[in-house]
Amino acid sequence: MRDDATQRDDAATWSPLNSDDWYAARDATTALRDALLRAGLEKDFPYLRADLNAFGHGFVELGRVSPATAERLAELLRLALASGLQRLGESGGGAAEPGAGRS
Repeated sequence: MRDDATQRDDAATWSPLNSDDWYAARDATTALRDALLRAGLEKDFPYLRADLNAFGHGFVELGRVSPATAERLAELLRLALASGLQRLGESGGGAAEPGAGRS
């Protein structure tokens, strides 16, 4: 059993490869990398990587990007959201306008 105290690695032998969070971060990074490749943004995210913090929690680090890259990413997200709302409305899902119903 992984959580059994006798099975835990000490600090000298701990490896991120023994962490479910590492694999989750790596898989998410791979999925994001593939989407960025399809969008032609592979060179715009030079710092993209999977990582673990000091507590062993997995993270995807996007790093710094240029203002132009941030604007392009924002536009892609707007288009994806609009497309999803349009498809939901066409399928009879009764999608509301973004922000509708907020006070």
